[in-house]
Amino acid sequence: MEIVSKTRFFKPTEYSIYKPKICFLSTYIPKPCGIATFTNDLLKHIDNYNILIPSKVIALNGKGDFYNYPAEVIKTINIEDIEEYIEASEFLNNSDIEIVGIQHEFGIFGGEYGEYLLEFLDNIKKPCVTTFHTVLPNPPQKMREIVRRISEKSSYIVVMTNLGKTLLNEYYGIPKRKIELIYHGVPFFYLRPTNYLKEKLNLNDKIVISTFGLLSRGKGIEYVIYSLPKILNEFPNVVYLVIGATHPNIVKQEGESYREFLINECERLNVIDNVKFINKFLSLEELLDYLGATDIYITPYLNPSQITSGTLSYALGCGKACISTPYLYAKDIFENGKRGIIVNFRDPENISDAVIYLLKNPEKKKQIEREAYKLGQKMTWEKVAWEYLTLFSRVSSSRGESVSIYFEDRLLPIKLTHLETLTDDVGIIQHAKFSMADRKTGYTTDDNARALVVVTKHYNMCIDQKSLNLINTYLSFIYYMQKSNGRFHNLLGYDRNFLDTDGGDDCFGRCIWAIGYLLSSDFVYENIKGAAKHIFDLALPQIENINSLRGIANCLVGIYYYTKIENNERIKELAKKLAERMVENYQNSSETNWNWFENVITYENAKLPSGLFYAYEILKDKKYLEIGIEALNFLIDLTIIENRFIPIGNNGWYVKGGKRAYYDQQPIEAACMIEALKMAEKLTKDEKYGNLSLIVFDWFLGRNTKGEMMYDPVTGGCYDGLTKSGPNRNQGAESTISYLLARLEIEQ
Repeated sequence: MEIVSKTRFFKPTEYSIYKPKICFLSTYIPKPCGIATFTNDLLKHIDNYNILIPSKVIALNGKGDFYNYPAEVIKTINIEDIEEYIEASEFLNNSDIEIVGIQHEFGIFGGEYGEYLLEFLDNIKKPCVTTFHTVLPNPPQKMREIVRRISEKSSYIVVMTNLGKTLLNEYYGIPKRKIELIYHGVPFFYLRPTNYLKEKLNLNDKIVISTFGLLSRGKGIEYVIYSLPKILNEFPNVVYLVIGATHPNIVKQEGESYREFLINECERLNVIDNVKFINKFLSLEELLDYLGATDIYITPYLNPSQITSGTLSYALGCGKACISTPYLYAKDIFENGKRGIIVNFRDPENISDAVIYLLKNPEKKKQIEREAYKLGQKMTWEKVAWEYLTLFSRVSSSRGESVSIYFEDRLLPIKLTHLETLTDDVGIIQHAKFSMADRKTGYTTDDNARALVVVTKHYNMCIDQKSLNLINTYLSFIYYMQKSNGRFHNLLGYDRNFLDTDGGDDCFGRCIWAIGYLLSSDFVYENIKGAAKHIFDLALPQIENINSLRGIANCLVGIYYYTKIENNERIKELAKKLAERMVENYQNSSETNWNWFENVITYENAKLPSGLFYAYEILKDKKYLEIGIEALNFLIDLTIIENRFIPIGNNGWYVKGGKRAYYDQQPIEAACMIEALKMAEKLTKDEKYGNLSLIVFDWFLGRNTKGEMMYDPVTGGCYDGLTKSGPNRNQGAESTISYLLARLEIEQ
C-alpha cells in the first residue's frame, strides 16, 4: 500500500493486532492427543491476529515419543527428565519470548500429579498463564498443593466452565480475581441440513447417533451399544457411529482389545449392522462432516470428575442435540437441560429412553439444538483466541506498560465485512436476520449517511479500494434520496420506491453530517467531493429550518467539517442560529439535578452535547462548551456506573421525575457517547474523558450488564441491542455502523 503522506498516522487494521511473543508449553501435533490439538488450534487462531509475530511451542514428549514437529516447535522436554524442565525455563529466560501459555493436564507432565512442572515454574522469569483442562473436586492433599503452587506461580489461571472457577476457589483456595473463564474453542460451523452430509457419507435415510474421540476404556461406548436394541425396536434405521482411532497409549498397553470387545458386544446383541466404527484420526473437515450428519450426539463417559470435553464442545458448536452422562462439564454446560439431556452413568435403559424421547419430540430436539448452537457461537476459535490474546496482552503489558496502551493493543481488527454483506448496489439494507441481510426491510437514508461517515473515516486511515467503492455507493444513495427542495426521503423499499414524503429533521441532520465530513477529507478524490458538494449546496438553504435537537446537533457537526473547505460569515451565522436553539432548549428544560436539553432522555443522547462542542469549535463562544460539558457530565453520572457503561434503555426511556429504563440498550448510544467524550477530552485537555471513552467502548466487548460480547468478530457485525435476556442476535445496519463508528473513533 502506498503511504500518501509521511507525517500522516497510518496503522494497518484489517488483519493485524498487537500481540506479545508467546510460547506454549504443551503436548503438540502430530502427537494424537486432545491437548495437542487444542494448543495447535489456539496457536493458529491467535497468530491470525498478527502473522508477523508467530507463536512458538515447547513440546512435551513421553517416553519413546519421536515426532516430526512443525517449525513452531523450538524445543522439546522429555517429561520424565526433571533437568529438562529447568533447561527449558533457562532457554526461555534467554529468549525474546514475553509470555508462556501452559496447557495443563495431570498426565502430560512428569512426577506425581505432574509435579515436575513446578521445576519449570520455579525457574522461569517470564510471566505465565496456565490453562487447567482438569479440575477435580475433593482432591488428594498433594494434588491440591501442586495446583495451588502452579496457581501461585502463574499470573492467571484459565478454566473452561464456571464450575471450574468455583472448584478452584472452594477446594483449592485460589482467589477468584486470578481465575479467568474462557470457553473451549470450537470451529465455526455453518448450519446445514443433515441430509446433505448424510448423502456425502453414504448414510442416506439413516438416523445418525454418534460419539467421537480417541477410543479408550472409560468412554462408556458399550452402554450406548447396550441401549441400541430398544432404540431399534422404535427406529430401525438408527445407526451409531463410533468415530476415532484408539488412543496411542492404549494401543501400546493393550492393543485394540477394547475395540474388539465393543465389536463382539455388537455381534452378541445382533446390532453389528447398526454400529459403524470409523477407526482413524480424522481431519477437521472429515470430523465436521460426521458431526454435521449427526442427529443426536452422545458422550457416555464414566468419569464423574471430568471438567472439560472438547468432543462435547464441538458437538454443541455444530448445534447438535446432545445426551451425556453427568460428568462435571456436561452438567455445567447443559444448564439444567437447556442444551442437552443428562442420563445416568452405566444406564443403557436411560440412554435409550432419552434417544427415543428426542426422536419422538422433534420440537424439543430443535429447541435444544438452537440453544446449543447459540452457546457454540460464543465458543468459536476466533472469539476464544481473541480472549486469550487479550489476557496475554494484559499480563505482558502490566510489566511497565500503561493501561491505555494495553487497551489499544487488545482491540480487534477493524473489519468492514458485515458492512459489505448488508450492502448491495443500491445501498446498505436496514435490517438483518441474524447475520443475513433482510432485503424485505429495504433501506434508510439514516443508515446510509452513517455508513458514509464510517467508510470515509476508514478510507482516510487506509486509502483502500474497498472503502472507496462503498463511499460511491452510499453517496449515490443519498443523492437519489434528495428531493428537489434539498431535503431527503428516508425510507426506500427494496423495489426502489419511496415509502415516505419527507424523512424529517433527524434524517436531514445525518445527511449534513455525512456530506460535511466527506467534504473535509484530505484523501477522497475531488470528483467524488464535487458530487458531495452538489448535495450539500442544494440542502444548505434548508438547514436553518431544522428544529429537532438531534437534527440540529448533526447539522452543527456537518457544518464544522464544511468550514474546513469554506468558512464564511453566512456559515457561521447559520451555526450560531442552530446553537442558540439548543441553548434555549437547555435553559428551558434544565434545573437542579436535571442538566439536560429535554424533559426526557431518549436516543442518540450524547449527540446533543457533541453538537455544542462542534458549535464551540466553529464560533469559540465558551457558553457552548460550558453547557456541553455540564450536560455531558450529567449523562456520564447517569450511564457510567461502577466503571461500566449502562445506556438509557429504549423500553421506557428516562422521563424527568420518573425511573430510567435499563433495557433495551442500543449500540448507537455507545457510539455517540464515545464521540462526545473524545471531543470533551480534546477541548478540555482532561484525560478522564478519554479514559471514560474506553469504558464505554468496553460495552461492545462484554463489559456490560449481561457480560455479553456485542461485537461478533466472525462476521464483523454488531448485535442489535442488549435486552433483559441478552443480546438481540440480529446484526442490522445501525448496530454494525455504531460499532464501527466507535471503533474508528477509538483508533484516532
